Amino acid sequence: MSIKQNQWENPAGTRGFGFIEFSAPEPEELKSLFDRMGLPEVAKHKQKAISIHQQNNIYFLINSEKSGFVSDFTSAHGPCVCSYSFEVENAVEAYQLALSKGAKAVKESEDALALPVVEGVGGARLYFQDAAMFSALLRSEFDYFVEPVAIDSEGALHFIDHITHNVAVGGMDYWSRFYGDIFNFREIRYFNIEGKKTGLVSRALTSPCGNIRIPINESSDDKSQIAEFLEQYHGDGVQHIALCSTDLYRTVDNLKRNGLVFQDTIDAYYDLVDKRLPNHGEDVEALRGRKILIDGGDDEGLLLQIFSGNVIGPIFFEFIQRKGNKGFGEGNFQALFESIELDQIRRGVI
Repeated sequence: MSIKQNQWENPAGTRGFGFIEFSAPEPEELKSLFDRMGLPEVAKHKQKAISIHQQNNIYFLINSEKSGFVSDFTSAHGPCVCSYSFEVENAVEAYQLALSKGAKAVKESEDALALPVVEGVGGARLYFQDAAMFSALLRSEFDYFVEPVAIDSEGALHFIDHITHNVAVGGMDYWSRFYGDIFNFREIRYFNIEGKKTGLVSRALTSPCGNIRIPINESSDDKSQIAEFLEQYHGDGVQHIALCSTDLYRTVDNLKRNGLVFQDTIDAYYDLVDKRLPNHGEDVEALRGRKILIDGGDDEGLLLQIFSGNVIGPIFFEFIQRKGNKGFGEGNFQALFESIELDQIRRGVI
């Protein structure tokens, strides 16, 4: 991932996402999913039941420890994101800054990684890693049986674009302040989405380095897809993770071939693409055939995106290609919300 020049003051020295750590009652299901997504297991911890799954700058960890924080977190949430990390210039300094700004320290646990850590969304852990510290961790604590290599094949995934939080009412203000006070994140988008029966509000935050994006969703009622997530997940947490591709058409072809199921989009959506985004330059039939969404236009550049079905409990993945666009698919947000709401209606949830 190329490190962008800071857009504004960067007190914590953020550089981008580090890793995401997952856990589940049946960890082999996570391994199978990551294999199908093109993130094979490349290393195992020497003492702990933690494995690393990697493609380019995307690092997923599976923690299968039977006791400690992660085990307790999994018992509470089921299949989950139990931690995530930010890469920073100096991990110790960023950690000390976080504590001074009100971040909650966490109790030491034998199943934790040897990195500075505070409490993140929903009680998940937020680790701090710098290049030297993470490299030392990998060398000293993990046995690599597949050396990480850069994959430039067509349709390869390259880095984590954003991690979306779903939170209970009041949580959006809390976590906006958390990321703002500690890391100087700024709000770059605000959504107020209303479907036929439900709604949500969302703030999209971006770090000073421009490489960490965190949208935060809050329900407008007790029946929306956000409310359903909170009920299924038993609390706040990561709703979806977006991964960047440089050829989304090939990415989708590869993932479908490997059996990954995507959310559907009504055919009428593609009949309106040319009218909504004149001179977009994409092959509409290629988009339609893969159910890829498109947004942007004019001087904003284009954004291509597609969403998987729920694959880790109520958590799903987004696959995205940015062609100069820095948004989150605002033009598709309403369509996506209505699509999920329709599925809720079909299932009798609302």
